[in-house]
Amino acid sequence: MNSELRKISGVLGAAALAVGLSACGSPSEQAAEEDSGGGDRTTLRVGATPVPHAEVLRFVKEELAADAGLNIEIVEFTDYNQPNAALAEGEIDANYFQTKPFLADYENGNPDADLTWVSDIHLEAFGLYSESLEEVGDIERGAEIAVPSDASNMGRALNLLDAEGVITLAEGAGETAGEGDIEENPKDVELVPVDAAQLPRSLADVDAAVVNGNFALEAGLAESANALAWEETEGSPYGNGLVVPAGQEDDENIAKLDELLHSEDVRAFMEEEWNGVVLPLEGGGES
Repeated sequence: MNSELRKISGVLGAAALAVGLSACGSPSEQAAEEDSGGGDRTTLRVGATPVPHAEVLRFVKEELAADAGLNIEIVEFTDYNQPNAALAEGEIDANYFQTKPFLADYENGNPDADLTWVSDIHLEAFGLYSESLEEVGDIERGAEIAVPSDASNMGRALNLLDAEGVITLAEGAGETAGEGDIEENPKDVELVPVDAAQLPRSLADVDAAVVNGNFALEAGLAESANALAWEETEGSPYGNGLVVPAGQEDDENIAKLDELLHSEDVRAFMEEEWNGVVLPLEGGGES
């Protein structure tokens, strides 16, 4: 190789190295470099399910983010399977849709996904809904009750059914209770596992369903179905929170977003928009 070619090769190699190093920065740092329309604002791509999470983020984006130097790009997902995978793959900077038990269950099944809980944002109570029954006492022998099919949410549903006397769980079954933990089933009800996003639709085919709060809100179940029972919310471990890749929990822009999500403005928005169905929480990081 002659000297001129060596010079060209060296320049190209240095350029390639610089590109590689720039790709190793945090997603928010990369977004800041790419954001040419927002002045000094940093763009954060945040994954969320539509209601209430994406609506909360939309309020933050439109009312609060600019003053904090942020631009929020909301990436909506219609089920629970995609947001953590997208976060682990670096396609988004954070997500806001899940509970700590759900995250723990996801990481057990995906040990290479290194994700970190930042804080609790809000709580949505699970509800037991029916299109045909008026109260829990109307559940007849052999009734079919749909429950979420994923492990963490099924445990939550079974605990609600246990609290209402429909079934009795084994002592110590806890948050991760499964069908094998049912000790008594006096009405011989049949549990029908259904993907959480499809639970509202399942009501037409079953006697009742235990539905996640966000999907109940999205489907308008308060208007179209009867709420037979609500999950106890005091001391609940099921706060919905902000999650980021491990190592990004101390990123200053993530901290800004977390602060906005706990602001009085967001609290007032939740209380006015969902009237006690979505309960703002004070926070609380990794435990």
